[in-house]
Amino acid sequence: MEIDDERLAKLLDETERRPPTTELDRSTYFHELLRLQAELVKLQDWIVANRRKVVVIFEGRDAAGKGGVIKRITQRLNPRVCRVAALPAPSERERTQWYFQRYVTHLPAAGEIVLFDRSWYNRAGVERVMGFCTEAEVEEFFRTVPELEKMLVRSGITLVKYWFSISDDEQHLRFTMRIRDPLKQWKLSPMDLESRRRWEQYTKAKEEMLARTNIPEAPWWIVEGDDKKRARLNCIAHLLSCFPYADVPRESIVLPARVHHPDYSRATIPEGMYVPDVY
Repeated sequence: MEIDDERLAKLLDETERRPPTTELDRSTYFHELLRLQAELVKLQDWIVANRRKVVVIFEGRDAAGKGGVIKRITQRLNPRVCRVAALPAPSERERTQWYFQRYVTHLPAAGEIVLFDRSWYNRAGVERVMGFCTEAEVEEFFRTVPELEKMLVRSGITLVKYWFSISDDEQHLRFTMRIRDPLKQWKLSPMDLESRRRWEQYTKAKEEMLARTNIPEAPWWIVEGDDKKRARLNCIAHLLSCFPYADVPRESIVLPARVHHPDYSRATIPEGMYVPDVY
């Protein structure tokens, strides 16, 4: 994944590259990333042992880096404990349901972590800006979501909400890279391109969303996203700080001896069943 970052940067012309910045050097970045990922494993074990329920919401503009940090969080974790919920556009049936209904089904049980790659806050952002809902529905959302989140917290769920902030110039740069990269073009939908045109509308929607849904039980945390590496490290470090986790004692693992049966002989597998040795 880190090699991919460098490959994308090379797609830009000299005239389009960002001016020199004080980016983290590679050795510091990797050292800290691996250290933080080791701590995430400890956090995972603590959550399972203490049967905690965790929801982490990742919101932000397109290309702000949400997916990148989610990948680094999940990279070393057990997918049965930590899973990602990235819901598509609602179906015709889902549009007739209570707005939060399809999100509620993805909430964690005891000993689970759910990372929402975009969430119910779609209503306050993309749906509002693109005209997929009415202003009355948006107002109802703002009335409901604080009460819903308070109920989730009272039920024992730890709810952490991140907004990834990115500058106008940086988003333009990242969209340009995606346009030129055949491996990344699938990330650019017509909706993404339209969101670029409506930058100011998204800004106004974001500001109202943060103002009306920043509650003590589930506050918003802003991640500065222009520097990808720092954003990843800062977000993971902050997430770890939200929990009083500690090492979970483990029993020593002893590899058992393999059982051998002298009368057993391995069956011959036909050559045609093997994957060809292309490499």
